[in-house]
Amino acid sequence: MRSVAAGSVRKMPRSSAEEFGGDCHEKHHILVGVTSAQTCLVLPDRLMALRGTGFRVSLLSAPGSLASQATQIEGVTAYTVPMGRSISPIADIAALFRIWRLLRRLMPDIVEFSTPKAGLLGCVAAWLCRIRVRVYFLRGLKLETSTGFKRRILLWAEQVASFCSHVTLCNSRSLRERALELRIAPSSKLVLLGEGSSNGVDVTRFSPGASEVRRQFGISSAAPVIGFVGRLTADKGVPELLEAFARILRERPDAYLLLVGWFDAAEDALGHELRRRIEGHPRIVHTGYVKSSAPFYRAMDLLVLPSWREGFPNVVLEAAASGIPVVAATCTGARDAVIPEVTGLLVPPGYPEAISEAALRLMGDSELRRRMSESARRWAVDHYDNRRVMKRAVRFYERLLNSTSATALVKEGAEETTGLPESL
Repeated sequence: MRSVAAGSVRKMPRSSAEEFGGDCHEKHHILVGVTSAQTCLVLPDRLMALRGTGFRVSLLSAPGSLASQATQIEGVTAYTVPMGRSISPIADIAALFRIWRLLRRLMPDIVEFSTPKAGLLGCVAAWLCRIRVRVYFLRGLKLETSTGFKRRILLWAEQVASFCSHVTLCNSRSLRERALELRIAPSSKLVLLGEGSSNGVDVTRFSPGASEVRRQFGISSAAPVIGFVGRLTADKGVPELLEAFARILRERPDAYLLLVGWFDAAEDALGHELRRRIEGHPRIVHTGYVKSSAPFYRAMDLLVLPSWREGFPNVVLEAAASGIPVVAATCTGARDAVIPEVTGLLVPPGYPEAISEAALRLMGDSELRRRMSESARRWAVDHYDNRRVMKRAVRFYERLLNSTSATALVKEGAEETTGLPESL
């Protein structure tokens, strides 16, 4: 375990502190924990919002360069503990001990653990240390694409993490409903803030406009471009997307598939045959990891997310803010991110023919795309501006620290929450 101080420091603008209502004196210490370093990619806005309100912020994850990139924010300190995403009893016990030892040394006022492995180990360690406020952030349910003994283990892990926490914060309405259905936690402990989303979207950075991406990859301005942004894995529905694209090319041979993301070496990694198919296809553009995805959305005519499971997909909000209609699967989480026939279309997961039919419909109707583009942008700005989403999360954490019961939270005006902890 090692502490990593931010080297190339990303300074927090003074306006951030004013915007979130803080005066930048350090009121409380919060530790945010995730399993994989790559999850840190979605954390900078959340960490900056907490800093802007005056929290002292620590980040815990497995080692990796992306962890240090996420903490280039003034006042954020990163700690690393080796954690694998797969089940490994001996290594997991060692990681639990290291996390417990770190928490005993730091004794933060509040912890927020998310993702399955860090959620389980972190929440158990925090419970053993009797951390004052313990939050399990349910970003999605990996068990939804698992079967047999593994599924039972993952369900048990979710239940234990929730048991050890005071609050199980859910990323979307359908995720909360699914967690309740699976008896992961009682209704009183499952909390949904506002309309969901862990980060919201930066509606200034993600906005309609010109892009050099098509020129960069030799794509004609007249060619229809179907986009995908995210990890290239089976759970994200990439095999179904490739099959759907083959169907689309029969009717629209001028179409391109723009894959913005990397081949993730996870349990649901794509096989070598699919990887070769992507890398060798003349109508598929694969970018690999990109530092900023904003210009790539502007090069798309539509985004497709055929995922089998989600919490609340950030990529759909980014596409919406960029004025791009979306075809998404009706899986948990993703169905909350699309207003059917208004901001995009929903299709059942696992059906390439449904994906191709929806994509061809949008590609062939420019007026429908225009209406959905305007509606998607307006919806994202009105409901998911990241400043609004982050302010709600920070205020909720402040209330948790300053309250002793759900009743007190309601009196303080937490009417934007669904489900409240009975006691802390």
